[in-house]
Amino acid sequence: MEEFLKEFGDYYGYPDGPKSITEIRETEFKRLDQGVVYLDHAGSTLYSELQMENIFNDFTSSVYGNPHSQSDISSATSEIIADARRQVLEYFNASPEDYSCVFTSGATAALKIVGETFPWTQDSNFVYTMENHNSVLGIREYALGKGASACAVDIEEAANQPGQLASSGPFIKVKSRAVQTRNTSKLQNEESRGDACNLFAFPSECNFTGLRFNLDLVNLIKENNEATLEGTPFAKSKRWMVLIDAAKGCATQPPNLSEFPADFVVLSFYKLFGYPTGLGALLVRNDAAKLLKKTYFSGGTVAAAIADIDFVKRRERVEEFFEDGSASFLSIAAIRHGFRLLKSLTTSAIWMHTTSLSMYVKKKLQALRHGNGAGVCVVYGSENLNLSSHKSGPTVTFNLKRPDGSWFGYLEVEKLASLSGIQLRTGCFCNPGACAKYLDLSHSDLLSNVEAGHVCWDDNDVINGKPTGAVRVSFGYMSTFEEAKKFIDFIVSSFVSPPTKIGNGIAVNGRFAQLSSEELESKESNPGYYLKSVTIYPIKSCAGFSVNRWPLCRTGLLHDREWMIQGLTGELITQKKVPEMSLISTLIDLEEGLLVVESSRCEDKLYIKIKSSSYNPRSDEFDSHDNMYALLPLSYFSCFNWINLTTSLNFGCRLENHNEESRINRWFTSAIGRQCKLLQYSSSTSKQCLNRNKSPGLCRVLESNINFANEAQFLLISEESVADLNRRLEAKGKDSNRDLEKLNPHRFRPNLVIAGGEPYAEDKWRTLKIGDGSFTSLGGCNRCQMINISNESGQVKKSNEPLTTLASYRRVKGKILFGTLLRYEHDAKVESWIRVGEAVNPDRE
Repeated sequence: MEEFLKEFGDYYGYPDGPKSITEIRETEFKRLDQGVVYLDHAGSTLYSELQMENIFNDFTSSVYGNPHSQSDISSATSEIIADARRQVLEYFNASPEDYSCVFTSGATAALKIVGETFPWTQDSNFVYTMENHNSVLGIREYALGKGASACAVDIEEAANQPGQLASSGPFIKVKSRAVQTRNTSKLQNEESRGDACNLFAFPSECNFTGLRFNLDLVNLIKENNEATLEGTPFAKSKRWMVLIDAAKGCATQPPNLSEFPADFVVLSFYKLFGYPTGLGALLVRNDAAKLLKKTYFSGGTVAAAIADIDFVKRRERVEEFFEDGSASFLSIAAIRHGFRLLKSLTTSAIWMHTTSLSMYVKKKLQALRHGNGAGVCVVYGSENLNLSSHKSGPTVTFNLKRPDGSWFGYLEVEKLASLSGIQLRTGCFCNPGACAKYLDLSHSDLLSNVEAGHVCWDDNDVINGKPTGAVRVSFGYMSTFEEAKKFIDFIVSSFVSPPTKIGNGIAVNGRFAQLSSEELESKESNPGYYLKSVTIYPIKSCAGFSVNRWPLCRTGLLHDREWMIQGLTGELITQKKVPEMSLISTLIDLEEGLLVVESSRCEDKLYIKIKSSSYNPRSDEFDSHDNMYALLPLSYFSCFNWINLTTSLNFGCRLENHNEESRINRWFTSAIGRQCKLLQYSSSTSKQCLNRNKSPGLCRVLESNINFANEAQFLLISEESVADLNRRLEAKGKDSNRDLEKLNPHRFRPNLVIAGGEPYAEDKWRTLKIGDGSFTSLGGCNRCQMINISNESGQVKKSNEPLTTLASYRRVKGKILFGTLLRYEHDAKVESWIRVGEAVNPDRE
């Protein structure tokens, strides 16, 4: 802190404000004392508890009504709305004589209004900077649809050019990329360009990098466009209008519209002060509003209409012309409490406070080095780290590299950050242009990524050795140095490699006690592996049951994960969505051909007749129903989503009749508390599998002949590996003076638990025999936060363990591995069983 204050003390903490940052946190953000570090203020900042208290007092002491009325309450509400408009204009230093404030459902809705009402012609141009949000890019569809041209541009800025007077301001140059048009049959007419309206759009602050655009662009485009656009296809075009997306930038530096008179400015209020969501605004110059062409009319925007003839008279005031339907008057009434908060701190003080934190983090990240001297972090848009430059907002976007120069996937960073209580953002942040520009992704890269199935919000964070997105942390007016420091400490402890120590084939950091070399040597020389338990999970994500022996088939354990629960809209329901599914117990009686299901929420057990089997085990070969395990699932296998269901799989409830199906579905609806149905797996003879882009491809699901399992037919867990994990948890608990739960192997939802040998010996197995059965290792099981959910005495509890501890020593190329996935080498000519107590004989690498 002392080092930080030495450099940033004049900027940090609101030294001249009504409250210090410490007082703000202690009185208005007490909920953050629970260990949450929130670093996604670019996505949405947090509301103040005092702000919400004031809103609640306002709403409970006042009566608000629909403003489209003449009653006293409605008139008072209308005045509240009018006052809110004035506050918005004042925030942007915009005169009501020049601008109107149109309330919308958000910045995106405001942009949509501009796009659909702009007077596009075939001679119009829509020019936008590469660093624009998708919601701005969407305007392109309106422009191209009307025959206009569209073009992305890059902005180059220098202090001044040789021979240019210093007083003339910065030199700004616009460089165009390829021009897009759908109107190939018509050429632009030089004479008609003077009448066509053109639109130039840019963000006040890039939501990808945090770099701020020079607002001189507004005046240059409107008044000196020929020189500014020189060298582009648009240099001769006149009548330029300018749109600023201020959704990201206005929280710290709102555009001054008296100095930079943009025609359109959009914002969302939750970006400013957290609440309300679902409310934004379009600030539009009154002279520009007269050029917009609106088609639809509604209640509130019409002065008179006749139902049975083509007659309508619209209202003339700008806001009444554009605000369709009743205004969101309660949300609008709430924003004055947010503005009061910002006004007390001042936006300049908020900018200084937040930017001091982002600059500190940038400098720390750029200074990080691995043990071999290689750089750890690539920060995007960080050319100028001078606070006084005002060229950067409170955002830090970066990717991390391993010591060998390969990239850590951004999802790995997000996953580990979440385990540490740090909430940040990853991906491209709905800004594909900036993402491609700063990550150096060519059109070929982007198209091949799409062909490979990559879409927004998926798990493909590195493709062909290149990241597809980045990690972003951003700060708000209530952020603290302690949060920034905790984030840096997290990066150092999780991603910076000291000189490597090797333990059991995987790099470990040496923080926890290891088995002694004598113990390891003893276990290696006399491993004595044997099968400790066998567990079947008939219904995906429900509890399983343990047996002494069980038949094997081409899909693994007979009936294992043969059923699953599906919502009525087609979504798959698992413990990720409904953790209480672990409380639904299951049992299969092979002799009777019955699946028995039980839930504390249902009065009666559910009996489902299953396909008869030639197996006739004795009843004493099963564990009793009272001894069933209540276990937790693996994460869902993403490849399953790529399967062409019409050619590869046939899902259906193979039930005797509709009444039986309805009875079963009603039972499960009661058991999980939402409408659903039970599906049973059946596979066709076809093994054709299509990727998301409809091209043929291999699918590990079908090649492995699995039912509704996650990745493989079997998950094997070693008791010795679990014991080692428990030793680490115990040591960690002692260090932090807290008791960490001792884990049972079944916490990890294995089919097979083995005993004997050394911890993690299974990592090196290629094949193994259990009794007479042959199995092939498919590698380690990548664990998710589901293993952090425990079921104690019928109560579901969540924590950050054991995944946090596993992440400290079991991370391999972005995956946290624990347990081994197996495939059974099925021989249709042989009837095979697997039995508890059988010897396990591995073939090591």
